[in-house]
Amino acid sequence: MKKLLAALVMSMPLLCQPAFAANAQQNKMASCNKDAAGKKGDERKAFMKDCLSSKPAAAAAPTQQEKMKTCNADAAGKKGDERKAFMKQCLSSKH
Repeated sequence: MKKLLAALVMSMPLLCQPAFAANAQQNKMASCNKDAAGKKGDERKAFMKDCLSSKPAAAAAPTQQEKMKTCNADAAGKKGDERKAFMKQCLSSKH
């Protein structure tokens, strides 16, 4: 019963959020919940408060799909071996 009540209490912020809530905050909540695994009581409460109030991490590296889109745009006009070499270099570099 306590676990059910705890799960309900923890899900209340998600249920009460407006429809236009930012995905970033939802992702942050999920990440903090995952990192808080094993913590209980006041320790968990303090951890969650600190985690949720911290600044977001630096922007993540672009996904492979985003890199492919960018590299394809940059490769416009290149053909054959030139394009192949450019795409290999572009996709393997850290943008």
